[in-house]
Amino acid sequence: MALSGLDIYKLLPKTNCKECGFPTCLAFAMQIAAKKVELAKCPHVSPEAKKTLESASQPPIRLVTIGAGEGRLQVGNETVMFRHEETFYHPTGIGFLIEDTLSAKEFSERINRINKLKFERVGQEIKVDLIALKCVSGKKDIFVEAVKRVLAQSQLNLMLISENPQILKEAASLAKERRPLLYAARKDNTEAMAQIAKELSSPLVVCADTLDELAELTQKITAQGVKDLILDSGAKNLAEKVNELTQIRRLALKNTYRPLGYPTIAITTSQEPNQEIMEAAAYIAKYAGIVILKAEEPWQVLPLLTLRQNIYTDPQKPLQVEPKAYEIGQVTDKSPVLVTTNFSLTYYTVEAEVEASRIGAYIISSYAEGLSVLTAWAAEKFTAETIAKDLNESGIKDKVSHREIIIPGYVAVLSAKLEEESGWKVKVGPKEASGIPSFLKSWK
Repeated sequence: MALSGLDIYKLLPKTNCKECGFPTCLAFAMQIAAKKVELAKCPHVSPEAKKTLESASQPPIRLVTIGAGEGRLQVGNETVMFRHEETFYHPTGIGFLIEDTLSAKEFSERINRINKLKFERVGQEIKVDLIALKCVSGKKDIFVEAVKRVLAQSQLNLMLISENPQILKEAASLAKERRPLLYAARKDNTEAMAQIAKELSSPLVVCADTLDELAELTQKITAQGVKDLILDSGAKNLAEKVNELTQIRRLALKNTYRPLGYPTIAITTSQEPNQEIMEAAAYIAKYAGIVILKAEEPWQVLPLLTLRQNIYTDPQKPLQVEPKAYEIGQVTDKSPVLVTTNFSLTYYTVEAEVEASRIGAYIISSYAEGLSVLTAWAAEKFTAETIAKDLNESGIKDKVSHREIIIPGYVAVLSAKLEEESGWKVKVGPKEASGIPSFLKSWK
């Protein structure tokens, strides 16, 4: 059972030395209980207390790093079952399966297509994370050559899949500096795979058909000194797989069950392209740390990256753009001026429609704590006073010769008050952003 903050406090030195970064030992104990800080920050804890508290100071789901450098993938270390309880911190890694039996041309083309899976959405770059190279040939030379090609052609993180420990070891040794994820330790090769992972300091996937078998294998492997593990409960139908992913998460978080306190991986099995994307989406939502799929077309991957971005955005801290005046297209002193909130999704939706109109315009992004137009208006964050203030501080008066501003149709009620506060003439724009192009074409 997990220790409470008071239980942990009783085992601390109670010196209130502040060397841990907290004002009191009690405050430090409460942070340990919440899995937000490690016991190692206390320099005065006794060996006996350290042994007792070791489990309590560890996160319920271990943070595992795949790869090295800025592009590395980190999964795990989640603290809640549901996003509304707090937030999710480490986005699901999305990777793509490549078999070593592809021809040189097909192999190269597939890597290039995967490398290009990068998109911009609401001001952020969203992209895929890794390549999963599978040894289908069963031949060491072919697999090793395939690893060399991937290393030469892509900077994405690497997952190496082979049933043969000897083949996997030689291939992984070539990519040691990239810290590849090794797949997989099973009941019949546990010791060999654990030894390879330990020698190369690489994370290791543990695979079993039941949760009991998974727990048994993880304990054997950690006893050999390998701590960075990823769990795979095997190929199942969608409902069974989601159920097991949920059980693993719940056992780790609610029961502090250490043998299953690791991030998970799910490999899609659907052969139909649309079905595969829906399967992958379900795994991202519940609760895979890594999802591996075959589909690689932009129209298939963009929805998954968008879903991931939405799920792993802090619900208490909406994505925001900098509040200021933005120039869209070729602007002049006669260009129209629109105002909206600084919620990223709202701003970029408006920006896209202004660009589609092919009319140069200014957009004033008014600070509204990252809320959408109606939400900000209802919360009194998007008011005549705040808009007037932004007009004065944005410098827009020096950029246009007119004094007319276009406000969203949903807040037409602000018109009279805004004219009074700002001295600008207010025009009410369309309620929906899709109406902006036709509105601007009739604007004079």
